[in-house]
Amino acid sequence: MSILTGLEPENVFYYFEQISQIPHGSGNVAAISNYLKDFAQKRNLPYIQDSLGNVIIIREAAPAYEDEPPYILQAHMDMVAVAAPGTEIDMSKDPLKLGIEDGKIFAKDTSLGGDDGIGVAYCLALLDHKELSLPRLEVVLTVDEETGMEGAMGIDLSMLHGRRMINLDQEEEGVFITSCAGGARVDVAVPLTKRQVEHGMLRLILKIGGLQGGHSGMEINRGRGNANWILGAILCGLSQRYDVRMLCMKGGLADNAIPREAEAEILVRETDKEEIAFYLEEEEKKYKKSLQDTDSGMIFEKLFYNDRVLNSCYTRESTANALACLSKLPNGVVAMSDDIEGLVETSLNLGVLNLQEDSLQLQYAVRSSIDRDKEELCRHMVQTAERAGASIQVRNAYPGWAYRRESPLRDRMVRIYKELYGKKPVLEAIHAGLECGIFAGKIEGLDCVSIGPDLENVHTAQERMDIDSVGRVWSYLLKVLTEREHA
Repeated sequence: MSILTGLEPENVFYYFEQISQIPHGSGNVAAISNYLKDFAQKRNLPYIQDSLGNVIIIREAAPAYEDEPPYILQAHMDMVAVAAPGTEIDMSKDPLKLGIEDGKIFAKDTSLGGDDGIGVAYCLALLDHKELSLPRLEVVLTVDEETGMEGAMGIDLSMLHGRRMINLDQEEEGVFITSCAGGARVDVAVPLTKRQVEHGMLRLILKIGGLQGGHSGMEINRGRGNANWILGAILCGLSQRYDVRMLCMKGGLADNAIPREAEAEILVRETDKEEIAFYLEEEEKKYKKSLQDTDSGMIFEKLFYNDRVLNSCYTRESTANALACLSKLPNGVVAMSDDIEGLVETSLNLGVLNLQEDSLQLQYAVRSSIDRDKEELCRHMVQTAERAGASIQVRNAYPGWAYRRESPLRDRMVRIYKELYGKKPVLEAIHAGLECGIFAGKIEGLDCVSIGPDLENVHTAQERMDIDSVGRVWSYLLKVLTEREHA
């Protein structure tokens, strides 16, 4: 049953709903890539599908627009697949369950994938618009943007003619992005050693929950709690005072999403139970007070069990070392911009932690608008991790997108926006990553602007997309594409 039938623009919402029925979390993009290839084949549109799964589709210029310069339209086909706790949906196999409430589209108990499914839907609606005369459109749809821009890094763009590009991966209507941060992924594995469980130990389960989470670029400066880091810091303090043996620890779903929940199981001595309970109560008060203005919903659960069935646990020494490494590695905002008020310049997010058989594994998303500072932060992380005996890998580094002082495309789009709405759009640099910087490095003289409709709480199960905003951005996009330079 179609949920979005009757919404305008009809074709945009039709394709968004089609996309929502195809699981397309990062790393699981083969099906949606093939859907896009089939879309082009059925309409006899020239296309390329590369070995990574990136898809380029061409719509040739209408006769009246043959003298117009081409437009590159760009979006990414993967989404951050996040499900609410306790949800039985398997996002690697199951379609999204769309709904509408208060003029906004959501997916029941999961992220919606408006980032960047709506960008893909705009592109498909334009390619399929038979009555509309347009200049040549070169639509570039990339894979795995959310996990490190892998598709954009590996794509061959030599077939493209365009030198002006509209990126459709922005989350606020009327705000044009003109530069963005670069980034990298950092993986840390801190070794752990097992031994037999001693007598006189209690099992203690700790859970952090109720936090807002959010996008690690767009929301990193809002003071929201990171469940992984809070849990790690509490356990680190505990391990410095008492005999703590790790059993299990996990939290977070994606390195570029601020984690809402984390949990751990540890062993402590029965004789320390009362003191530990008091210490944890004091830590809970401290963190709730520090978050009362920015993330007041934090829940901290602690349960003791007298458990005699365990045979082994991680040693006190390796547990303390792993937790100390986690706490010494930075998290959150590292530096603010001196040039742009309120802009985060450098940050990192401990998005995923997981206790494997022989190591505590930590996954970070690092961002900076200054490549040198990004590299320096990664070096600091390497040195800190190696001092703890951990292995560390810096991967999927991508460049930032520098502000272009002279931009004919930006000037054109600002003018048209003002003509339509009677006001200028906001021009902004963002701390999140976009693929524009990578594309600019591949296409000499590329002129870029990023736009999109209003999205809320992306990368979380609370994600929402405003229906009216989708329509307004569509109307604006049509105006930009159909206005002729050579009238």
